[in-house]
Amino acid sequence: MQINVSQLLKEPIGSIRTHTLNEIAELAGNSSRVEGEVTLTRTDRGILAQGTLRTQVGLTCGRCLSQFACPLSLRIEDEYFPSTHISSGTQLPLPDESGYLKIDEHHVIDLTEATRQCVDLAIPMKPLCGEGCAGLCPTCGHNLNQGPCDCPPGGIDPRWAKLNTLAPANSDVSANNQQGRE
Repeated sequence: MQINVSQLLKEPIGSIRTHTLNEIAELAGNSSRVEGEVTLTRTDRGILAQGTLRTQVGLTCGRCLSQFACPLSLRIEDEYFPSTHISSGTQLPLPDESGYLKIDEHHVIDLTEATRQCVDLAIPMKPLCGEGCAGLCPTCGHNLNQGPCDCPPGGIDPRWAKLNTLAPANSDVSANNQQGRE
């Protein structure tokens, strides 16, 4: 996901170029296709990359432990700083800020790291293969999305039994939970 910006660095501040991306990148431990459009704008300090990208990453469901493809839409907005002067080739001072992204000595920006960071932030904390995922049977470990297991319905844990007296609606919830296991 590299783009040569040497011509854009020679242009005046405010100049814009648009690039369409359709590439494979290593994201979240998988090779994933990244598609979208990125607008590059010449700033007084470097190049501002803005765009919306789409990709899919393979994840493990937090309930049933099945693998599934999770589609992600990413919004990137990062400024890249040149490391060498476009005309003379001399080294330029880089910003004092941490985590800056730089344009390499060949005047190429690499969007891979910015995209990887966006993917890391976009992945859900508890990924689910679907909203109605039934999860695993706590007794035998059977994936309840594939049908009921042969385990007998269990009673309520005696340590939690007094909670049923606090709210009568809880008995409906526990009955629904038992029906999901049957």
